[in-house]
Amino acid sequence: MINIIKNGSTVMAYIITKNHTESGTNFITPNDFSQQLAYMGHKKGHKIVPHIHNPVHRDVKMTLEVLFIKKGSVKIDFYDDNRNFLQNQTLYQGDTILLASGGHGFEALEDLEMIEVKQGPYAGDADKTRFDPVTKNDIKLEKH
Repeated sequence: MINIIKNGSTVMAYIITKNHTESGTNFITPNDFSQQLAYMGHKKGHKIVPHIHNPVHRDVKMTLEVLFIKKGSVKIDFYDDNRNFLQNQTLYQGDTILLASGGHGFEALEDLEMIEVKQGPYAGDADKTRFDPVTKNDIKLEKH
């Protein structure tokens, strides 16, 4: 399954769950994203033609990151650009997420190993603005 996390019409994240499957090469992200994410499923014997990547100038304005959950589980809190808490999602071993916009925080729910891929070079403190996370007391549930 592919889950898309949105804030209004803005895509915040794409999640590919560990049990997702489909045939062929399928790009999940739109062409204008500076970090592309595709799911590939091929039968035994399928070949991808050897290739090299040509130098292409790309203007990257925002860091997007992809996380591969190698072991354990993690709760991800999603925030809008004004640091307002929106929702959370739990990812498990084998899941993949592309974080595309807004803010996010993480809590390891079990011993956790994950691999992060993002554009470089890493700019250290200039790369991100940290803020206090939402607390359970801050979350207001709407009554229906």
